[in-house]
Amino acid sequence: MTAAFAVADHLHTGPPLVELCGVSKSYGGVHALVSVDLTIARPGQIVGLIGENGSGKSTTLCVLSGQVRPDSGTVRVQGEERSFTSAVDALAAGIAMVSQETAVAEGLSIGENILMGHLVRRHGGRGIDWAASHWRAAEMLDRLGVQFDTHQLVGTLRADQKQLVEIARALSSDARVLILDEPTSSLTDDQVEGLFAAVRTVAANGVAVVFVSHRMPELFALTDSIVVLRDGRVTLTATTAETSPDEIVDAMVGRATELLERAPRTPLDPSAPPVLEVLGLSAPGAFEGVDLVVRQGEVVGLAGLAGAGRGELLESIFGLCPSSAGSVSVRGRSYANRSPHASIDHGVGYLPPERRTQGVVLSMSVGANLVMVSSRNRARLARPDRPSEVRAAGEAVQVMRLKTGSVDAPVGSLSGGNQQKIALAKWMAVSPAVLLLDEPTRGVDVAAKAEIHSRLRSSADDGLALLISSSEPEELLGICDRIVVLYRGRIVADLPADQITVEQLARYAGGHR
Repeated sequence: MTAAFAVADHLHTGPPLVELCGVSKSYGGVHALVSVDLTIARPGQIVGLIGENGSGKSTTLCVLSGQVRPDSGTVRVQGEERSFTSAVDALAAGIAMVSQETAVAEGLSIGENILMGHLVRRHGGRGIDWAASHWRAAEMLDRLGVQFDTHQLVGTLRADQKQLVEIARALSSDARVLILDEPTSSLTDDQVEGLFAAVRTVAANGVAVVFVSHRMPELFALTDSIVVLRDGRVTLTATTAETSPDEIVDAMVGRATELLERAPRTPLDPSAPPVLEVLGLSAPGAFEGVDLVVRQGEVVGLAGLAGAGRGELLESIFGLCPSSAGSVSVRGRSYANRSPHASIDHGVGYLPPERRTQGVVLSMSVGANLVMVSSRNRARLARPDRPSEVRAAGEAVQVMRLKTGSVDAPVGSLSGGNQQKIALAKWMAVSPAVLLLDEPTRGVDVAAKAEIHSRLRSSADDGLALLISSSEPEELLGICDRIVVLYRGRIVADLPADQITVEQLARYAGGHR
């Protein structure tokens, strides 16, 4: 396969819409991009971009969208060489980007968000023509094939609906190329289908799309072509119909067979004592009458559709949200007044689903994040324990394969996979009895996911009890000993993982037996 890729189209005979030609970018001594060629050939083309965290995807997107200037190489728009100095320049050239983290003003209306910065003004420039503005915003939504009340506050929308508002905002600037950076990372399967329908509508209307995702089924369902990055270089470019998941993984990390296999596991001791016991736990509107046991060294999965109560159950066990009935015991000790601090003292850890807002503190250093739990009882104004930070970072580098240049580097400067490893490593550092994990590999690449799975399984082999909630059935089947399925807040199935299929999980999760 060639490094640059274009799809032949007899309806488009002019130069490619956008090209990156031999683009390189370094930060200090680290090469983020090395002679990258990327072609978006024609209107309506959907190009998938995939690679490990740290492979150069973000830098590529930043170059395309004008947020980063390359050290060498050129950016061409319809054959004309361009030098973007800002995202405004790229937007003026018809290139718009919707970032992974939703950037909407929740206190403003849908119409105001869509036309932010360019609301329709009255003749003579005196004030805003609100009727025309809302009509224009509705027109942008219509281009996506969706209908919202443009007067509705954005803060009342679901995550997928907010994504659509951001896409409509990009279209309102007359974008010819739309970049979507992992737009499905926090969406349910149903919401993903709705987003895909909108993206296909956009493409059918002649807007080219660059779609970034770690989820290969999404790429194969949506894209015309796929480009793979590894270590800042393009390692594969192919039409989607002519490649395969194995070929993609090989191009990403060079070890497809190893990564796609079920994580190795030591047989569970059936006489292992219970570590976590949940009896009759209920929370109004979330879940009811949950009985659950996790034994020493056992990995138990929580499956279920969005709204089934998986996340709320973990939060209640950890003490983040109150329960109306029931009890939680850890190693035979029940504690009624549950709180995060009390849970930690009883040996319970909790990895939340949103790493950037809940799992790590982006502005703090790698070392400070890694000792955040172990140093929780230190005086607030005490000096940082530098030796502990260095030691924790060394262990994370060795055990979690953490990639960081310095213990003092801000966590926000690391890739998403490395941020997730830090969020996990800070709990491993205190050796909990049971660890609750909500979407432990959300938004990380296949290699980081495999490394996290391997670490969790080896920890279980060492006696750690794990309760894992995931929206990915394949993840639960690959890592768990047992899977508990929730439907509308109640347990409807509790089965050995090696005796259930993805299809059976889907039936139980949908309320069918």
